[in-house]
Amino acid sequence: MAIKAVSIEPVVKTVTVACTPEEAFRFFTSDFGAWWPAATTSVVAYASLFKEKPKAVIFEPRLGGRIFERTHGGEEHHWGSVLAWQPPMRLAFSFHPGRDAKEAQTVEVTFAAVPQGTRVVLTHGDWEKLSANAQQARDSYNQGWDAVFVTAYPAYVAGRS
Repeated sequence: MAIKAVSIEPVVKTVTVACTPEEAFRFFTSDFGAWWPAATTSVVAYASLFKEKPKAVIFEPRLGGRIFERTHGGEEHHWGSVLAWQPPMRLAFSFHPGRDAKEAQTVEVTFAAVPQGTRVVLTHGDWEKLSANAQQARDSYNQGWDAVFVTAYPAYVAGRS
């Protein structure tokens, strides 16, 4: 008897920012450490019960680039790697902050010109890699991306435009 794999819907978040797709792409990638709320959303913050934050959160803007945080002591926590790099339209990266790379999900971000600026869509999937914790992780990230992507990213872009 074959066991049927359970498919878990990806998290999908959409924002519109008042800038060009080129700017929106650059702000998302090259300025990642400036807009990412590391004090509340990082391996170090969780491990220290939000008493510490990393020195830096880094997104290496290129195919194969790493996404990681660096502590004040120089330790690095790998979050993922850039899997697709198509500026200014699309990027994708593996994502596993605080987890083993074999449990990495995939995050895809697309950028499209609209009359108001750029529509940016973030899709976070591959939850099945987390086995028994998959649905709980998906539900947690569904809320987490609201604070990170839906709130922090557009606020940063608005301050830069």
